[in-house]
Amino acid sequence: MNGKTLWMIIFGLVIINCFTVGYFVTKGGFVSAGAGSGHGGEEIASIGSEKITRSEWLAELENRYGKETLEEMINTKVVEELAAKHKISVSDKVIDRELKMFKAMYNSFDNQKFENEEKWRDQIRYSILLEELLTRDVVVQEEEVRKFYENNQELYQIEDTYHLSHIAVKSEEEAKNVLKELAGGSSFEAIAAERSIDEFSASEGGDLGFVSAADEYLPSEYIEHAKILEENMWSKDPIKTDAGYAILLVQEKIKGKQFGFDEVKQQIKRQIALEQMEGNVSVKPLWEEVEVEWFYGTKKNETK
Repeated sequence: MNGKTLWMIIFGLVIINCFTVGYFVTKGGFVSAGAGSGHGGEEIASIGSEKITRSEWLAELENRYGKETLEEMINTKVVEELAAKHKISVSDKVIDRELKMFKAMYNSFDNQKFENEEKWRDQIRYSILLEELLTRDVVVQEEEVRKFYENNQELYQIEDTYHLSHIAVKSEEEAKNVLKELAGGSSFEAIAAERSIDEFSASEGGDLGFVSAADEYLPSEYIEHAKILEENMWSKDPIKTDAGYAILLVQEKIKGKQFGFDEVKQQIKRQIALEQMEGNVSVKPLWEEVEVEWFYGTKKNETK
């Protein structure tokens, strides 16, 4: 495994973890709202003569996710409070760059995780603030940072990348019929789910994720057409492939770029600083600074 692949995996796991955390935090807010609604005895399901009430359901959700959800809600508040205290911020430009690198590097990574880009931006901002807080007292010489960049420039280079969807069919006639339906206002996603012979992407509305010319599993014709099409446009004619014909939709384009040293040096500094620290990237070391006490622990930092 080369260095670029390793860093892609590390960065991906961090962001995916943050996104999962955000999901449960959202669910946690929903549970809290339901718990206080006064409908705890309301029947929400029946299985023969057996009933499930809202209070039973919410209690089960709390048992499964309550501790983790509360912990992550606390983490978010801790990071925000300490970032403000230490005057640490993250610019939109930095978030744009991190998100662009993630999309381009992961190419065909599960595209559904990019459904809500604002949530991704929030999680990237949270991750950077946390890393800055954890490494604020770690000294990393600029010479070391520059050496890392010079030896690993490929980590900070992205290719032209396209977020594509397609509807794959067997015949040219079928493809032309699809184009007529699209022209008539039919949903691209709905047609793909119903008619595409590519079962893997059909279940995702035809979504192929972020891809580049390096993706060997895609027909080469896709990239050639993607270069010409504008964002949010589909091909006006059927595209012939080895498997039949296809209609291609370009959802987003990311122009390839080599990021310069000044653009990524702070990111590299954080990476090196984190490597020098023992243990995983965690908010827990910061809890004491803001005197956290919570339901699952009688003392700060203590859990059941």
